Amino acid sequence: MQREPRRTERDAAPSTETCALADGRTLAYAVAGDANGTPVVAHHGTPGSRLFASLLADAAAENGVRLLVPDRPGYGRSSPPPDDWNRRDWRRDVAALLDAESVERCGVVGFSGGGPFALTAGASDRVDRVALVGTVVPPADVAVVRLARVPFAVRALFRLAGAYASVAGADAVVGQYTDRSVSEAVSRAVEDDFREALRQGARAVARENRSFADEWTGIERASGPVRAWHGTRDENAPLSAVRDFASGSDVTLTVTETDHLATLLDRRGEALRWLSET
Repeated sequence: MQREPRRTERDAAPSTETCALADGRTLAYAVAGDANGTPVVAHHGTPGSRLFASLLADAAAENGVRLLVPDRPGYGRSSPPPDDWNRRDWRRDVAALLDAESVERCGVVGFSGGGPFALTAGASDRVDRVALVGTVVPPADVAVVRLARVPFAVRALFRLAGAYASVAGADAVVGQYTDRSVSEAVSRAVEDDFREALRQGARAVARENRSFADEWTGIERASGPVRAWHGTRDENAPLSAVRDFASGSDVTLTVTETDHLATLLDRRGEALRWLSET
């Protein structure tokens, strides 16, 4: 279906769209940035949502990027997946999104738990480049992934986290990802993203964290170049796992003296600029 550009200004705020998938599910996504720019599909963290677009919208507009940010299945406004759905099925969901937006080829970027999904999408011949920022590398040995092995534990944890965030506010959410002082706009965007991620509960969070406990098998190599940016102080996604992954693959790794969210804030423009150079 041919669509007219939605933007007349490069710095327009993200809007929410939906498309129908072949199995009857709905995929919700945000659109932001430069309507005539290089298409990039951005993958939010775990948990996360299409509202992640607010953290990237200005950088996308500045670097000539047409940003598409989908809610993965079960997050935000996207339908939950069937029981046998896995990361490889995500490639078909992304292809449907590209078709809905009349996009032939794109770049992809993944932050945190979105990294494995970005690499899965990147195995398609419709993807030119893959950027990874603070990415999780399965099998991930972090507390929340270990907890995911216990039935219902992660769902209970994030139900409590959502309730606590409602009382404590944005600072409590941001503090999970950085010890840096951030602007009110960033703080609000992180809080909104976290809340929207849990709109349908925490099943999607639990499902993804269980998958991160498994060996990274059955995922093809990205069809184009891959770059990763990662912080030495990242306590959410260990740098050691990313170093091992990069050393065994054709991945260019840039290491910075930052924590999880700070790496994204500092390097989002660089990552999107690199993706736009196709």
